[in-house]
Amino acid sequence: MKNLYALGLQQVQQELTTLQNPGFYWITSQRQEDARLLLRQVVSHQQAATLVSADEKPQSLLTPDPVSGPVRIPLFSLPANKASLQRLESDFARILNSRSGLVLFYSHAALWSKLSEDELTDWVKRMRRLLIKKQATLLLITSGASILHLRNHLQRYFRQLDGVAHLDFQQDSWQYRINWWYSADKLLADRAIRFRCEDNQFIAANEAEQNIPLSLNDENQFLAQEAVLEGAPPLSSQWQLFSDNEGVFSRAQQANAATVIFNLAHNQDINTLAKMVHSLRRSRGNALKIVVREISTSLRYSDERLLLACGVTAIVPTAASLSRFLTTLEGIQGQQFTRHVPANLAGLMQALQPLQQKGLLPLENFCAAVQQLMSNTLLPENDKGLMVALRPVPQLKPEQVLTLCKPRRFGDLVTLVNERIYLFLSSCRFNDLDIALKSIFSLPHDELFSNRVVWFEDNQILSEVHKIRQLTPVAQREAPMVTMQVAQTHQTPDETQRRAQTPQPITLNLDGDRH
Repeated sequence: MKNLYALGLQQVQQELTTLQNPGFYWITSQRQEDARLLLRQVVSHQQAATLVSADEKPQSLLTPDPVSGPVRIPLFSLPANKASLQRLESDFARILNSRSGLVLFYSHAALWSKLSEDELTDWVKRMRRLLIKKQATLLLITSGASILHLRNHLQRYFRQLDGVAHLDFQQDSWQYRINWWYSADKLLADRAIRFRCEDNQFIAANEAEQNIPLSLNDENQFLAQEAVLEGAPPLSSQWQLFSDNEGVFSRAQQANAATVIFNLAHNQDINTLAKMVHSLRRSRGNALKIVVREISTSLRYSDERLLLACGVTAIVPTAASLSRFLTTLEGIQGQQFTRHVPANLAGLMQALQPLQQKGLLPLENFCAAVQQLMSNTLLPENDKGLMVALRPVPQLKPEQVLTLCKPRRFGDLVTLVNERIYLFLSSCRFNDLDIALKSIFSLPHDELFSNRVVWFEDNQILSEVHKIRQLTPVAQREAPMVTMQVAQTHQTPDETQRRAQTPQPITLNLDGDRH
């Protein structure tokens, strides 16, 4: 018969608190104090245990002393660096024996960010092979503010890890969420238990909340931020309203097929909302309906793509009335999310958000930035943006027009080529070009330019970039361009407008190319 260890959680189904031998389990917690409390509770229920700690002394983790447990506990300290983490398997091979008992490894989430995805996968596989060879059980307890990133990665290790769970503080109680837990030849998954803390021990709040499957039939439930109903009360008993998106997110982590509705009031909240959506879609599955309703803001095309790539089912724009919003909710009922959501959120955000550059660039930098965006395979083909060549009217020099050019969005780039102004507008569609130009230029653009040429297909844009690079001398391509910045610094708007409207004598080059 296999040796078994216990977590020591009180009034919880035995199968959810048992660790088999050999075994490999991982419990995460955002708050450090919760993780330390859990560790002491686990130690107090062991006859033999070994404690390994990174980032801090293991003695401090056992303060105050556990209420019971082994008389002597071997303590080991691990330097908080990548090399030490990768050598941990060989260290365990030397120190583990039949008297080690349950091995606990406490660490901060930041330590695991030092490993790449492939390195973490290799580490988990090597550690599992060692545990089977040594007939040992390892419990990792990890805490930190960045724990969400690690939790998303752990979902892929179902075959290597015997159990994954998360302890989440919720103001007046704790929620213990079990992704899966294998012990005593039984596999349990999708469980949520609410804890209270008494005498430094986690105890299930009541039997009614124990062992509740998160996949309870909830397809008719609506979890929404209250502003999306424009001040209206809950429409029925199936609606639950929350004061902020964090409350919606916390409750949605227990949902399986409910409709989850977030409010988006400010563009600066895009990244935070994307992280919530990505976490829900990766952890709760494809039956969940996730909706974002814009409130007094207008999403950029690139922001919409990011939210959809993270797992949003539908985005309701600001202009949609409440009745149209409710019709949209009705239309998505019963739907399954079918698109693939990549596990690497940071890479996804970097790929789908605009270039982190804007404004006037030397030609060489302009071309490099455009080529970088064109080579991004995560962006839709022939829909990455527009490149526009603008020729000023004869009365104006290009340098004068540049003083009126003020790109505000990241990804909107400007350069000067042979008396023409080139713009690249990231994530801009052809039918939005006039709106974009109106926003960028402080005077009507149809009065500033005599003609314009637009490229929108990927191969057309790349071809034009190659062409202007070949036709422009190297010295001009690499020369710094400060004209626009100086003009913006030293001229008032009135002076800029007067100068732009004053005819300037220029020499026309009749041999120049025409578009």
